[in-house]
Amino acid sequence: MQITASMVKELRDMSGAGMMDAKNALSENGGDIEAAMDWLRTKGMAKAAKKAGRVANQGLVSAVSTGTSGAIVEINAETDFVAKNEEFVSFVNAVTEVVATNGATDVEAIKALPMGDATVGETLTGLIAKIGENMNIRRASTWSVESGVVKSYVHMGGKIGVVVALESDSADAGKLETVAKNVAMHIAAANPLYMDRTSVDADALERERSIFMDQAKSSGKPENIIEKIVEGRVNKYYGEVCLVDQAFIMDTDKKVGQVITEAGATLKGYTRFGLGEGIEKAEEDFAAEVAAVSAG
Repeated sequence: MQITASMVKELRDMSGAGMMDAKNALSENGGDIEAAMDWLRTKGMAKAAKKAGRVANQGLVSAVSTGTSGAIVEINAETDFVAKNEEFVSFVNAVTEVVATNGATDVEAIKALPMGDATVGETLTGLIAKIGENMNIRRASTWSVESGVVKSYVHMGGKIGVVVALESDSADAGKLETVAKNVAMHIAAANPLYMDRTSVDADALERERSIFMDQAKSSGKPENIIEKIVEGRVNKYYGEVCLVDQAFIMDTDKKVGQVITEAGATLKGYTRFGLGEGIEKAEEDFAAEVAAVSAG
């Protein structure tokens, strides 16, 4: 039987499933809409898709590292309760290991990766159907160095995760490992916006400089003094937002960059994920919810 676009649309409207999933379901069931719907439900696709619109800003950040490589992943769920579910935790950890092994960071590419007898995406869909909450793989990042160390750190039970990469040809391995871990802990606590001065957003810097200039001019000081005041405040700004310019939390007499240099290493880069950052939780309209239930 020919599967028409209108049939696919009807099944998508009924199930909330994706276009290809709906088409495959119809093909597998000879165009029978009800049988295709049951097929989707059996596969967990309909149930998962209906939950896809619900905001998921809880979950876990997981990070792993082994020697010269590491990975960090954020996977979201709707509630903190599910974030503590053993199956969810195991899934997050397994995905992180898969990402670390494969190196994929694109979400769709991650979903296509094999995990046991299924793909990551299929396993996720099954977990959504079983637990009953919307979940999604939000983002991932990997780091590696040819010589040196990559270190991961997870804080607050998965609320914050960090992976930091230090390059070195000569540093003592034990010392470098310790420094990398301490820098990762610093990043988790201080949340630097940029790695160094060269990576600072030009527009953001110009806004700050403009504000500093207006403040300095209002003091009535001479022009040459105003310039010095502005440069001093710009340097202070760098010390607040740039990792290498920040005072090291474990020894505030030193900058983070100095600590790394003294260890015989250079900072290749880092990734810090804060759980749910940037995800806005939809406001619940209680009256509308009651009305919808009553109408049903």
